[in-house]
Amino acid sequence: MQTIIRKVDENCIDEKIMKEAGALLKAGALVAFPTETVYGLGANALDEKAAAKIYAAKGRPSDNPLIVHIADMESLKLITEEIPEAAYQLADKFWPGPLTMVLKKSDAVPYGTTGGLDTVAVRMPSHPIALEMIRYGGGYIAAPSANTSGRPSPTLASHVLDDMNGIIPMILDGGAVGIGIESTIVDLTEGVPTILRPGFITKEMLEEVVGEVQIDKGLSADSKTPPKAPGMKYRHYAPKADLMIVEGAREAVIEKINALVQENESKGVCTGIIGTEETISRYPSGIVKSMGTRRDELSISSHLYSILREFDESDAEIIYSESFSEGAMGSAIMNRLLKAAGHKIMKV
Repeated sequence: MQTIIRKVDENCIDEKIMKEAGALLKAGALVAFPTETVYGLGANALDEKAAAKIYAAKGRPSDNPLIVHIADMESLKLITEEIPEAAYQLADKFWPGPLTMVLKKSDAVPYGTTGGLDTVAVRMPSHPIALEMIRYGGGYIAAPSANTSGRPSPTLASHVLDDMNGIIPMILDGGAVGIGIESTIVDLTEGVPTILRPGFITKEMLEEVVGEVQIDKGLSADSKTPPKAPGMKYRHYAPKADLMIVEGAREAVIEKINALVQENESKGVCTGIIGTEETISRYPSGIVKSMGTRRDELSISSHLYSILREFDESDAEIIYSESFSEGAMGSAIMNRLLKAAGHKIMKV
């Protein structure tokens, strides 16, 4: 299969390209497209055979639900059994945007899309290209990240091409995404809204709208309880090299990473380092990459996956990363880093 790349300007969207993408989706084919979070791999969410193609293309476990993307609130009624008041309140505040809500599904949504669950995860992206593609594609687009399962999520069309070239028919290239990590997922099917995956929309932001919000106990790194969201139990975002997070006071972390790099170099082991603009000059050896500046959390989240992919093109055999647990988005960034590292963390 030849994979066609269509460049799309979000400020002047080409209707002809959108019709082409929409026709593919309506025919049961896959199309990768940009959202404000990461690039998604889209298929008709109401077509079980089309959804199955997503699992096959990604090598994704079949019990890992797909998020259904919609372009308007009216669309929510067809795919849900009931819409609680909290969903309306959160949608009014955060949609379109990087928030996914888990609701009870209707019979219109096949179990092949929901991973066998009686719930459906839904979001309305804010990216103009994504919204147009959803409309042209029939209004209901299932779309996980457009990478092969376990690899770092794509934040550029070139990342999608690396993983999906020859596997899917079309990629819509809308340039770099803005946020760089997947949406927050909140479950509204039980009494207290529960965060199943942290993201740009934080617990505090949700609580300002709906009151009490809890975090799934299974998200804790040392929890013995499995995560409620099936996808969170799998290792994700992993670079080819071993990744270790070094956590502690800044000076202690820098000193420890430099000592580890020296030890590795004495053994002939090529070592990578993930730091920030504030610290990269403190690492005299190794392959050093900056995630951004700690003064701007979006600069860190938007570079996370691209940095991990860059290391895949290097000779690094092991990577040491500073911790990024501070700030409003700290839990979301660390959630992705910990999964990429297989929860390997060194405290100093």
